[in-house]
Amino acid sequence: MTYYQFIHEVEVKVKEGVKENTTVYIRSAVKNNGTTRQGLTIAETGLNIFPTIYLEEYYQQFQEGSSVENIAGDILRLYGEVRFKRSFESESITDYEKVKKKIVYRLVNQEANKDLLKEVPYEAYLDMAVVFYVLLEVNTYGMASMLIKDEHLAMWNVTAEEICRRAHENTGKLLPYELKTMKAVIQELTDTESEDKEDVMYVLSNRSRSYGAAAILYKGRLEEIGEYLEEDYYVLPSSVHEVIIIPQSAAPGQEELSDLVTEINTTQVDAEEVLSNHAYYYDRKKKKLLM
Repeated sequence: MTYYQFIHEVEVKVKEGVKENTTVYIRSAVKNNGTTRQGLTIAETGLNIFPTIYLEEYYQQFQEGSSVENIAGDILRLYGEVRFKRSFESESITDYEKVKKKIVYRLVNQEANKDLLKEVPYEAYLDMAVVFYVLLEVNTYGMASMLIKDEHLAMWNVTAEEICRRAHENTGKLLPYELKTMKAVIQELTDTESEDKEDVMYVLSNRSRSYGAAAILYKGRLEEIGEYLEEDYYVLPSSVHEVIIIPQSAAPGQEELSDLVTEINTTQVDAEEVLSNHAYYYDRKKKKLLM
């Protein structure tokens, strides 16, 4: 069964399992880095915000022997957990006073998103771009957000500079940073003890671990990490969701690290989640992140 046949089979089975006031349809969406993904959108009558559940991982389960019926059941159970229980007040989106405290930023790759950047306010940052969102809701499964486009600036009658200022005020408060040793993160994800005795690598993200690489923009954060390490260090963009910190004394060199980042991006990171193929260097004296 091809992937597209699989999607339609799952759609039929999920439709059989939802309530009468719920519609299910296949949605194709252009995501980060220009990637296109297909998923099932499940929409309940009376709600104006609803999740799309993407199916690539489920197709892999199908290829490994799981049935379409079991996968449809898993999707319905997941929907029961992530569904929104109330409508979002759509009129509040048109009122800047109601959204200004919810404006946050994310970091994306500049070149891979050049088409997107033609229609949104953004700031260039090294080889990346800072883009802006309205944060609608954060829960255990992630966050609901709305990308801010040029049309929203016109509707709100505000400048890109104002949006940027608000995002720098809000992001660190709404999405607090998290810095952990690599050993602690691996232990948390795998529930096993790491054999590494030394903790020389650190993972910087936000507590939601969603687009947490933007934590490198938090005011004073990189400077504080340098003070803690007591030396310059490298920042490896492992994905849009986090970066890895390596002290200079424990690193082989910037060129070797960039090669490592490129290899990992090619072999282990989904195309949608790649941030950059460059390792960056934080200079404590200049208080600046460098290519």
